[in-house]
Amino acid sequence: MVQGAVDAVKAERTSSGPDEPVVAFEHVSLAFDDKVILKDVSFTLNSGHTKIILGASGAGKSITLKIILGLLKPDAGAVWVNGQRVDQLTEEAMMAVRANLGMVFQEGALFDSLTVRENVGYRLYEESDQPLEAVDRRVQEVLGWVGLSEFIDRMPSALSGGQRRRVAIARAMTSKPKIILYDEATTGLDPITATTVDDEIIKLRDLEEVSSIVVTHQLRDAFYVATRTAERTKDGKIRIGTADRDKERETEFLMLREGLIVFEGDAEALRNSKDEYLRTFLS
Repeated sequence: MVQGAVDAVKAERTSSGPDEPVVAFEHVSLAFDDKVILKDVSFTLNSGHTKIILGASGAGKSITLKIILGLLKPDAGAVWVNGQRVDQLTEEAMMAVRANLGMVFQEGALFDSLTVRENVGYRLYEESDQPLEAVDRRVQEVLGWVGLSEFIDRMPSALSGGQRRRVAIARAMTSKPKIILYDEATTGLDPITATTVDDEIIKLRDLEEVSSIVVTHQLRDAFYVATRTAERTKDGKIRIGTADRDKERETEFLMLREGLIVFEGDAEALRNSKDEYLRTFLS
């Protein structure tokens, strides 16, 4: 388990400064009855960076996201999100924290009875006092970002699996959150379609400076996100290319095993690890 980053997190923090992590776990533990889910887990996510959480089924990956969202409270430890200690917040106070969080689920979790427009704008329609015209402009903007403007009035049932995931990403980014959490966002998709979803994660990180936590067991997608970068060309188009070494270091892998962190580091360090369990997992 890596402690250096944790020591830099001050317990008295009340607001998130420019150099402070946007997410921090400090010695977090959680168990359901006799089953230990997380045990003394500590890590940080810096602004504009990506943390990719790997691990076998039941290792605690998705539970970590639920703790960040305040849907579960740890038995011990502290959890900070955008400068707020969320493990101590009431549900009402947590709503303000969630306003700066976006979530993309494995199946997209779209409302089947609503159009793409209504799905993407749902949070703003329901939770903001913005005029309908302003919300509609934002919906069109984010659908253009993910390349699905022409699908705005379609029902989710008329979309492919990859399109549904991209609509889910558009919905997550509608309120301009600082952090987006991805829970198995490419599971069940073919490699080509999965890449279109990966590209959206990369674009948001590199062009919109969105911090992200990506839970996945898809190693191809994990390494793709970690080793690629997005940039705008002179003609305004977006190009996905190979990240240089400094950029690659901004994405870290975190491997969970039986509730413990057994690895934390960048793509190169993971590839070069001699740990027998990691080598078996990567194979």
